[in-house]
Amino acid sequence: MFIQTESTPNPATLKFLPGQTVLGAGTADFPSADTAGDSPLASRIFAVQGVTGVFFGNDFVTVTKDDGTQWDHIKPAILGAIMEHFQSGQPAINGEAVNAGHAEHHGEDGEIVGQIKELLDTRVRPAVAQDGGDITFHGFDRGVVYLHMQGACAGCPSSTLTLKMGIENLLRHYIPEVVEVRPVA
Repeated sequence: MFIQTESTPNPATLKFLPGQTVLGAGTADFPSADTAGDSPLASRIFAVQGVTGVFFGNDFVTVTKDDGTQWDHIKPAILGAIMEHFQSGQPAINGEAVNAGHAEHHGEDGEIVGQIKELLDTRVRPAVAQDGGDITFHGFDRGVVYLHMQGACAGCPSSTLTLKMGIENLLRHYIPEVVEVRPVA
C-alpha cells in the first residue's frame, strides 16, 4: 500500500491519501481524541503523540498536529497507523457517525437557504476538499450566513480570507440577500 501526502494551506494539517475509499459518503470530524471512540482509524491516529485532530473525507484523511511537534517526527507513525488500519479490514467508523453535510433550516428563508446550500455544494465544498477540509452550512439569520469549518479549514491562518474574500463574495454575487459570512465553532 502506498499512501501519498499533500500539504494544505494550514501548516498544522497534512492530507493523507491512502489510494482507497475512507468514507463511502459524507465526512467525519474528530476535533479531539475524546471524540474518536467510534472510529478505529481515528483512534489509531490519535495514539500518535502530537496529533490534535483527525478528519475523514471520501478518499482522504486529514491530520492536525500541535504547534510543538514537527511533521518529520510524526509523519512515519501516522503513515504506519493508516496502513495498519487498512490492512486490518476494519471500517473507518463503526456505525453511522458520519456528517452528511448541512444543518437543517426551517423558516421563511427556505428558498435563500436552498440557494446557499447549492452554491456551497457545487462551488465551495469541492475546492475545500482538495485542501483537506469541509465547510458546511450552519445557519442563516438577517443576511448573515454561518458556516462550520472542519478538517484543514478549522484553525487555518487563511480561513478568514477564504471566508471573506472567497465565499462571502461568491454568495453575495449570486444571492443579494446575503450580506456577510461568519464562521461558527
